[in-house]
Amino acid sequence: MALAAILAALYGFYVLVFGFISFGPLQFRLVDALIPLSIVLGPAGIVGVTLGCFIGNALGPNLGVIDIIGGPAANLLAATLAYLITRKQFRGSWILAVSVEIAVIAAIVGTYVVVLTGVPFLVNWLQILASEIVIIGVVGYPLLKAVHRATARGPGLETKIPS
Repeated sequence: MALAAILAALYGFYVLVFGFISFGPLQFRLVDALIPLSIVLGPAGIVGVTLGCFIGNALGPNLGVIDIIGGPAANLLAATLAYLITRKQFRGSWILAVSVEIAVIAAIVGTYVVVLTGVPFLVNWLQILASEIVIIGVVGYPLLKAVHRATARGPGLETKIPS
């Protein structure tokens, strides 16, 4: 539970610190790089990025109740699917899991932001997809690998996952 609380606090804090790029029709949520950590941190990671998103969205300049609920729901689904995919321990499971996280976040957030702001669907969806590719794929995946290496012998962390 402590690990989930730390992740939630970090996620929520960074959403608020970088609020100027974390909200609205054009989002670049840097802290989403923590979402892939659910692969190695398991349920604590899933709870942390979900609760952190709820905190950040609730306290930040959100787009209303749909944003406060929708963002955390997207994180919960993305992190849970990634965790479940990697339980199968097959070659490439991490890459598939991170790709699923990118797609889930882009689809859910991209869709409700369009509904709430009126921005053209394709423009908004592609922008959120591109930002999640950069943040989750280019930043989050190497972070995942680094945390896995650093914690491979740590107690309580799930580490028997092929990269």
